[in-house]
Amino acid sequence: MKKNMGNLDRLLRFVLAVAAVALYYFEVVSGTLGIAVMVLAAAFLLTSFVGFCPLYLPFGLNTCKVKQAE
Repeated sequence: MKKNMGNLDRLLRFVLAVAAVALYYFEVVSGTLGIAVMVLAAAFLLTSFVGFCPLYLPFGLNTCKVKQAE
């Protein structure tokens, strides 16, 4: 699996995920919305650590500047 996320993209996703977890922890969001926010935060954390976003594929997006060997 090739990486398709650049460092800035990964950092922004990580920061957004941490912010979402904080919102849930401090009960700013709760209930069904809180669960949805936590699922989104988990997806952001996973993709930021892996460096690959499956939603980029259908749109042909690639924010990774480094060329990778195939």
